Amino acid sequence: MGIAVAGMDSLSDRASMMREALQKSQTITHNVVSILGSFDSRLSALETAMRPTQIRTHAIRKAHENIDKSLKSAEVILAQFDLSRQAEAKILKGPHEDLEGYLGAIDQLRSNIRFFSSNKNFKNSEGVINHSNTLLAKAISKLEDEFKQRLNSYSKPIEPDRLFDGLPNSLRPSSGSPGNQGEPGGRGPSHNHSEHQNVDLETAVYTPPTLIPPRIMPLLHDLAKQMVRAGHNQQLLKIYKGTRSLVLEESLRKLGVEKLGKDDVQKMQWEVLEAKIRNWIHFMRIAVKLLFAGERKVCDEMFEGFDSLSDQCFAEVTASSVSVLLSFGEAIARRKRSPEKLFVLLDMYEIMRELHSEIETIFKGKACNEIRESALGLTKRLAQTAQETFGDFEEAVEKDATKTAVPDGTVRPLTSNVINYVKFLFDYQSTLTQLFQEFETGDGTVSQLASVTMRIMQALQTNLDGKSKQYRDPALTHLFLMNNIHYMVRSVRRSEAKDLLGDDWVQRHRRIVQQHANQYKRNAWQKILQCLSIQGLTSSGGGSSVGDGGNSSGVSRALIKDRFKIFNMQFEELHQRQSQWTVPDTELRESLRLAVAEVLLPAYRSFLKRFGPLVENGKNPQKYVKYTAEDLERLLGEFFEGNNINEPKR
Repeated sequence: MGIAVAGMDSLSDRASMMREALQKSQTITHNVVSILGSFDSRLSALETAMRPTQIRTHAIRKAHENIDKSLKSAEVILAQFDLSRQAEAKILKGPHEDLEGYLGAIDQLRSNIRFFSSNKNFKNSEGVINHSNTLLAKAISKLEDEFKQRLNSYSKPIEPDRLFDGLPNSLRPSSGSPGNQGEPGGRGPSHNHSEHQNVDLETAVYTPPTLIPPRIMPLLHDLAKQMVRAGHNQQLLKIYKGTRSLVLEESLRKLGVEKLGKDDVQKMQWEVLEAKIRNWIHFMRIAVKLLFAGERKVCDEMFEGFDSLSDQCFAEVTASSVSVLLSFGEAIARRKRSPEKLFVLLDMYEIMRELHSEIETIFKGKACNEIRESALGLTKRLAQTAQETFGDFEEAVEKDATKTAVPDGTVRPLTSNVINYVKFLFDYQSTLTQLFQEFETGDGTVSQLASVTMRIMQALQTNLDGKSKQYRDPALTHLFLMNNIHYMVRSVRRSEAKDLLGDDWVQRHRRIVQQHANQYKRNAWQKILQCLSIQGLTSSGGGSSVGDGGNSSGVSRALIKDRFKIFNMQFEELHQRQSQWTVPDTELRESLRLAVAEVLLPAYRSFLKRFGPLVENGKNPQKYVKYTAEDLERLLGEFFEGNNINEPKR
């Protein structure tokens, strides 16, 4: 019991101690809170006291920043004024001494205008802008004068020799000017044309001349660019056209190009005109491949970055020169047609086809549309005229009005002309292929050429048949046809026409030649061969006869003498006449003589052997037996030589 009471007392003491400790802790906490509250009040008071100072400090800092910005803006404006004064000084000085500096001053002036236009809050901006624009206008005006002066200084006509240096070797003149001597090297398109040569020309290298020195081009480009930026396109175009077009025209004039109108062309003799056409073909090559190509290069470099302006300048510079060249071509194409003009028309058509792709490339752009269309129009006009001339030629051959027959039965000039004409057609085969494609009607171009050739040959044969009727002697009629058709066959066999007309045509006409040779033999020699037959040689009781049982038994000597006299007379007539006839082909002439000899000489030998003794045993035998077989053979060798022989000689 005592122990329990003692324990309770102990616990009570401890609890009392803990209550005292807690009270002390609360008192300390209260004191600390009071102290901290006092600090907060003091800090708030301090902050309130310092706020006016902070505001003043911030204001001072902002003021400093604004002053810095204003100073920098002032520096920029002052710098622009300084640059403007420098630019003005250079512009007032003019472009002559320092063109590059002058161009730089114009750029600076434009920069200043942009600057003050974007800083209009500056009170003097409007005045500065107006002053700069006035100065810029004066600068561009001086620039135009400078551009014109520089362009004039470096724009000179190109001498013909410089142009010839840019041609392939095959087209360079050997001597003299093509304006006086036709195409270079004496090359005439209607006389020396070949497909191979055309291929060479198409792949040949042409070197356009340098029209303006390369070192000057960048400067002219800069001048042109400044004028374009100032909106002076029309002034630029006027200056460029006025200078370059005259230079181009003078270059062509020096080359030999003439301004010939339709009336001039109509009045000219064909021989003179043909030479001018050959020159025109050469001039077209030089103009397009050298002069116009060079002019296009100048335009592209000078107006780089301004394609439409470049095209317009080029079109206006070349328009007059192109017109002079194409007008001549048009006048020729519209001139009265005649067959002999076909090949120069084909030459002209050929050069226009050759230049077509280059014309399309050089004269590119909308501004050159009219020039391209004019060139294409001339090409089509030439094709049409050539096509129509084919028909004219065919008709002219068939209806040839020549009334005088060749007296010796030789090949007519018309025949050789037509055959040469046909052979020339094959020299132009690729050109004709292009031409027929212009008027394609469904047939292949090769068959069209074959058809044209066949019709021309048929027209010639129809003409020959008509002309053969002018001969009174049927033998000469057949000799004439034999000669002319043989010439046609031989010429075709030796040319490309054989591939087109075919072996059947050749063989068929060779048979026709043989038929006329046989008809000639029959008509010329049948009568004289009858003198050597035994028909009608029976004894009629008149004159003496021989009855020795030989081959001449019962034959009247008088009849034999008469036969020999008739034979001699007829042979001499044949010799006299047919020695003046002509078979111009050596092989045909020899074969015809041989064919005559093969029927005449055996018959004569047989007759002479059988009946010669009757005459030789009588009086004056040489009066009747005038020729040996060898004499006849020798005299036959004089036939068809076109000689003037009155009497045969033993």
